[in-house]
Order: sequence, then structure tokens, then C-alpha cells
Amino acid sequence: MKNLLRSVAVSALLGISINLHAADYPKQVLWGDTHNHTSYSFDVYLFGTLNSTPDIAYRFAKGETVKNPATGTRWQLSKPLDFLVVADHAEMLGSIPRLFVDKDPNLVDTKTGQAILKLAPNQTEEELLEVYSAINYVASNKANKLNVSAAELMKDMHAGDKRRTAWDDEVDAAERHNQPGKFTTLIGFEWSSNTGGANLHRVVFQAEGGDVARQYLPFSSLESDDPEKLWQWLDSTSTATGATFVAIPHNPNISLGMMFPLKRHNGNNLDAAYAKERTRWERVVEATQIKGDSESHPLLSPNDEFANYEIFDFALTPDKTRPAPTSADYVRSGLQRGLELGQSLGTNPYKLGMIGSTDSHTGIAAIEETNFAGKGQHDNVPEKRAHLTGIGASKGWDMGAAGWAAVWATENTREAIVDAFKRREVYASTGPRISLRFFAGSDFNVQDAQGDIAKTGYARGVPMGSDLELEGGKAPTFLVGVMKDPDAANLDRAQIIKGWVDKDGKSHERIFDVAVSGDRTIAADGRCKEAVGNTVDLTTGQYTNSVGASQLTAQWTDPEFDPQQAAFYYVRALEIPTPRYSLLDAIKLGIDVKETGHPATIQERVYSSPIWYTPK
Repeated sequence: MKNLLRSVAVSALLGISINLHAADYPKQVLWGDTHNHTSYSFDVYLFGTLNSTPDIAYRFAKGETVKNPATGTRWQLSKPLDFLVVADHAEMLGSIPRLFVDKDPNLVDTKTGQAILKLAPNQTEEELLEVYSAINYVASNKANKLNVSAAELMKDMHAGDKRRTAWDDEVDAAERHNQPGKFTTLIGFEWSSNTGGANLHRVVFQAEGGDVARQYLPFSSLESDDPEKLWQWLDSTSTATGATFVAIPHNPNISLGMMFPLKRHNGNNLDAAYAKERTRWERVVEATQIKGDSESHPLLSPNDEFANYEIFDFALTPDKTRPAPTSADYVRSGLQRGLELGQSLGTNPYKLGMIGSTDSHTGIAAIEETNFAGKGQHDNVPEKRAHLTGIGASKGWDMGAAGWAAVWATENTREAIVDAFKRREVYASTGPRISLRFFAGSDFNVQDAQGDIAKTGYARGVPMGSDLELEGGKAPTFLVGVMKDPDAANLDRAQIIKGWVDKDGKSHERIFDVAVSGDRTIAADGRCKEAVGNTVDLTTGQYTNSVGASQLTAQWTDPEFDPQQAAFYYVRALEIPTPRYSLLDAIKLGIDVKETGHPATIQERVYSSPIWYTPK
């Protein structure tokens, strides 16, 4: 009876229903991972996870118990996912296992193939890492132990039809595991531009099935490291095959100032054509994942006490640099830069929704703090996490246990999920399955926040990811509804984060607390100064839900609205403090948590996609 009452409460608050066809707006939030790698990715194999397959990835995501390819032990999600993208690197897709395991003569009988086999004759962990390091140097056009050039690597391990067998395997696995209405597989890959160590990677997936996917081979950074060339390929391939593509940038936090740039990749100035093409293909950004959180940074948002969250600044360069953050490296500052550019270009090139995903390099998407499988072979268990991972200068505890993509979809199918990404009705979670609704309109009132937020929001406003049109200079009103993950921590607060551009074309940001738990109050400046409290026992790693709230709702009107200023608004909702996996590791290992270099507790969170206002 308790679970039934809880379900009724959730339905009333957020408009969730098990009957997807009762009305035409999305009534269920689907949880998934758009960024999962198997040993078909060259780095997964070379990091020592030799036996990861798309089948294992899909089975794990569906809730089955599997043998973790990185540890050999049994692992299972606490709750199944609704969808998954196996997004193996397009570069040399499947070539490394086909070289070592299948002894494919098309790879073995090449200069590069022979050099790799000679460098790793026994496939020990050390030998495979030597190959990985050498390939990184090749990609950076530096002298390397393989003694091959980038052109030779491409010709020998990538070009022509060398990836066809692996791609067909990936497509076949996706088709086998796709169960419309129950579990969705989205066929995809990762384009992994990394010139000079700048992470400009994009995950790409499509709405259609294998009949379309088999008509092409994934575009890779070996064909071009310029995102504009990727968009051109998406355009031509979409025209030729009918594919409906989504491209998702990830890890702007380690893009070396290049993810939200002021110049094009070729050095030319941005123009309207660039802005239109980028917004056509890139509707969403991956704002949180294992390699850190990219929503904000304390140096860029000094008035945000919650910005110092899972900072990861280890560049993907052989020299292991840790660059300072720039406004082009974080989503919030990127959204602000988009407003500024929108005024000069006529189109905002950085109008992006937000999601999370894992970037797991073991094939299993295990990112719960109490069930974290690490990123790869070198940080998959507590005993290894004090050591280097092979990713820049990072160590195991530098990885964050995150995240998921939450999608408001009309049904659990490829087409409905991709449609949600296209309209940006998606949001990011660092792990907890928190339900979040966010709407903007012109006349929401306080009573609307106490009823069916979804029904009211869709009837009289627009949802997250949308553009808001207002008449007569009227200030926008917003509805926010947040429901805790039933199996996780209570909620601390819900915030609306605003960015806007002033009359001089300069962008600004401000945070408003719109709902807080307990008997705390929000001051006249829109902020709650009192912390929620911390119930975590540092000796056991346990916490209680004796503080916080199970749900938060709010109606909010922007008190500083200027109808002449372009603006965006998005929701960030925070849990109460809970133990970070580094604390749980420290307890298990019998060490002081300070030895991990990371805090004992964190406040997990969700980020909605923004809603934009543009003056007419």
C-alpha cells in the first residue's frame, strides 16, 4: 500500500502515468546511458579489458547479472535502464581485437599491425599500455615506439573496409537486444577528435534500425578532426540513407578552451552558417560523466557555492597537463557565450540541453556510489584507485560515479527517444533517478505548483528545452517539480539558474533558490543561506533521510526580468549530502579518506535542459 500511495503522489506531482497513450504529452521519464564502450574501442582493449562485448553491455543495462569483463566478478544494476547506446570509438573500430584475437590478415600483414604485435607479444597489461601510449603519440604526430605515422596507422588499421566486420557486429547486437516498449537500443558510435589533447568528442546515434546503419561506416577523427566535417558527413549520410542523427558533445571540461569557441576549428570567425549547422545536429551536451562534471566551475562562477563538484581537469595529452578552466570549457559559461553570439550572428550556436551518461570503458554502466565499477581496467576496484588510470595524470579516485540521461518520452522506442533529444526535453543526473519537471509560461500561479504540474505546464506553457515567447513585456513564470529517487537520498533544494545578456552584449549569471526543504527560508536576494545538514556517519558510510524533503515544488517569477534582454533559465536540484564512493573505499581499505584526495561526502544533483527567452 505504501508503494501504491507513493506512485499516486508521484503521478499527481509530475504527471507520470503508466498509460503512455492517455494524452499526447510525455508522461514517463526514461533512464539511459548514451555513452558506453566495449573492447571494440581500441582504448578499452589496450587498457586490459579484453572480453567486453556489446552483448554484455546490453544485458547489464537490462538488469541482468553479468561477469564484469574488468574484474571477473558478478555485477548487477540495482534498477534496469530503459535504453542504451554502445558508442565505441569510430577510430580503428574493432581493429585491435581483430588483430590480437582473430589474427585477421588484413591487419596482421601491415606495417602497423606487425609493429603492434611486436610491442605487445604477450598482451600483458604493461605491453598493452605501451601500445596505447604509442598510438596517443601517433595521433599527436610525435615520435613513437611503433615507428609509424598517422597516415600509416589509418591505412593499416582503419581505412577501407577494415572496420566493416566490427560495425556489422555492433549493429547486429543492437538489433538483437532492442525491445520496443521495454528496452531500447540506439545504434551509435563516438567520433573522437583529440588534436593537441583537446577533447572535442561527440557521441552520435540514430533513430533507425540496422537496415539504415549498415549503409554506412562511422565517421571518425581519422577522416577529419573538425566538428564541421562531422556535421557535413551527418548531412550527406542522412540524405543518402534517411538516418535521423543526434550528435552529443561530451567532456567540455577537458576541451582546452575549444568546446564553445569564439573561432571555428579552422581559425576563421564564427558565422551564422556555423551556428545553424551546430544547432541542427548538436541539440544536447553531456554535462556530467565519469571524467568529471561540466556544468560549472568555481573559478568561472565564484558566487556559486555548489559549483565545486567532481572537478576533473586532466587533459588527454601525453604530457599530463592540468589546464586552467576557460569559459569555453563549461556548460553554463557556454550557454552564456551562446547568448552573446546569438546577438551578433542571429543564431545562438550553443543552445544546448543537458544530459549525463557514463563513458564506461568496461561495457557495464555501474555508476552508483555503492556500486561503482570505475571507468576502466585501472580503477575498477578500490585497491587500484590510488594508482594512475592512464588518462592524463588522473588516478582512480579522480573519476566521478556519474551519470544518467533522463528523457521525457511518449514511449520507450528509438523514434520517441530521439524525438525527445531533438526537442531537448531531457535532463542530466549525476546518478540518482530524481524526477524533474520544468515549465515556463506567462501566467502560472502558486496553486499551479500544488496540482498536476505536467498537465498545467503543457497546457499553458513550454517544457524544458524550449523557447519561450512572451507578449507585452510580461515577466515569465516558471513551474518546478522535483521528486526524490525512491531508493536514494532526500532533496536539499531546487534552484533556477539564470543567464542573460545586458545592453552592452555582456553575459551574466545568477542563482535563485526557489524551493528548500525543512523550515529554512529563502531571503530577499533569492538565496537560502542555511545548509541542509549532513547525516553521513564517516565511520560506517551510512546516512539517514532525517533531513531534506521527498519532493519540492515551486512557482517562480523572475523578479529582474527585462524584456529587451535575451536569457536562459534551467533547474539544478540537489540531494542532501551522501557518501562519495571514495569514503566507502577508504572504510573498506582501512585508510583515512583524505588519502583519496577527495571529499567524504557529495551532494548529487540533476540539471534540467534550459528554457530560452529571446526578445522579438
